[in-house]
Parts: sequence; C-alpha cells; structure tokens
Amino acid sequence: MLLSFAKQSMNKFFLYLRTETFRKNLLVAIGSILAFLFIIFFILRFYTRHAQSIPVPALQGLAVESAIEILKTQGLNYEIDSVYQVDKKPGTVIEQDPDANTNVKANRTVYLTIINRQAPNASFPDIHDKIYLEAEAILRNAGLKIGDTVYSSDIALDRVLEATFAGQRIKKGELIPKGSRIGLVLGDGRGSGESDIPNLIGLSLSEARFPLRQALLSLGNVMYEGTINDTANAIIIRQMPALSDTLTKISIGSRIDVVISNGR
Repeated sequence: MLLSFAKQSMNKFFLYLRTETFRKNLLVAIGSILAFLFIIFFILRFYTRHAQSIPVPALQGLAVESAIEILKTQGLNYEIDSVYQVDKKPGTVIEQDPDANTNVKANRTVYLTIINRQAPNASFPDIHDKIYLEAEAILRNAGLKIGDTVYSSDIALDRVLEATFAGQRIKKGELIPKGSRIGLVLGDGRGSGESDIPNLIGLSLSEARFPLRQALLSLGNVMYEGTINDTANAIIIRQMPALSDTLTKISIGSRIDVVISNGR
C-alpha cells in the first residue's frame, strides 16, 4: 500500500512538470535569479569603482596644510598623527601610509605623521655633581641639549655645580620643553680654598702621589735630570712651586711640577 502511494505521488509530480504552470513558474524563478545577480554585479561595480584608481601623491617633506589641500583635490581622505623630534621643522609631514605612487580607490584614507608644533615637556633629570660627559648623556636621553657652559671655583674639574634654563636656575623634576638648551656651571678643578704645599723632595713619584692627594693637589709635569734607567726608583730633587719661608700655600686643585733624578 505504501509503495502504491509513492508511485502515485511520483506520477503526479511528473505530470506537474509537464504542465504550463510549472514552466511559467520555472521561467519566473530563473529570470528573478538572473535579475538579482545582474543588480548585485552592477552595485558592486559602482561601489568599488571597478578599474578606477588614484596614485597617492608624494607628501613627505611638505607642510601639513599643503598635503591636506593636495589630498582633498584628488578626492582622498586623511588622518593625522603627530610626533616630536628635535631639530625638525614643526608641521612637516615625515611619514605617509600608503606610500607615494600607490594606486588606491577614491575616498581612501591616507595616514600622515607630522612633526608636532609644540614640544612636549620633559622632567629635568638629576645632573647635580655629575661630570660633564655624564651630564651630557643624561640630558640627551631626556631630549635636552647643553647650551652655554661657564666655570666656577671648585675642587672637581668639570663637575656640574648648577644648571640653568632661560637664565633661571633649574632643579630636578621641573618640567621644561624637550629640545631646550641647558646652561651649565662647571667646576674649574682649582677650588676657592688653599692648601699647604707638601715637601716632595726625596720621594719617588709613587710616594709623592699620596701627600698630593691629601693636600687636594695633583702631579704636574715630570722632568728628568741626567739619565733615568728606572723611573720607579727615581726620586724628586726639585719641585715647582717649592715650599719656602715666603710660600707655604697654593690654591686647592693646583698642580706641582717635579724634577726627578737617579734613585737612592
């Protein structure tokens, strides 16, 4: 019985396929699908502007106002990001994406990176009592530069005694624009005080360094008298300045020149 029912259903289906109604419905369905695909094709063609592209202009090195005007003229959009670089002209385009001469569609967004017109602030680092070379490296890492340097009396040579910005003393932690020039007051290595002149006569060079260091003085020129075969055993026979009744003190940081001769 079930088999008979299935045969009857199949016969009715095949009979329906031969009717005029089926043929009309089939043609309508095929036409609708083709029309739908045709409409979709032309919508996508219009939306993507098929076969139409614009070369991206070269914008690097231009002022941002000029770059924007060029992009608008060519029907391109833009977005701007900014960075700060020392010694770069503010408002200049330094990067672009996509690159110049890349073909893009109209209304494509071009991303521009420009030099910030206003320098960001930097926290002034601690350079007090640092030697010049160390202070220079610290300032450079903070985005700052060294300006004028002057020397003042101090025992340590080239030690930072004071830092200034725009003529005013500046301290650690104060905020100043990056790229600013910092004036430095450095020690001259001589100091403002005086020290007793040590008697170096009869000492070797290595022995003389200890009393010189204690007196905050340093060894100057070493001159020779006669043939010196071994400087380690040579002794000092004269010093300048020499200790005398009229001269007993010299400025801290001064140098003492010596003459050495054959050792003991």
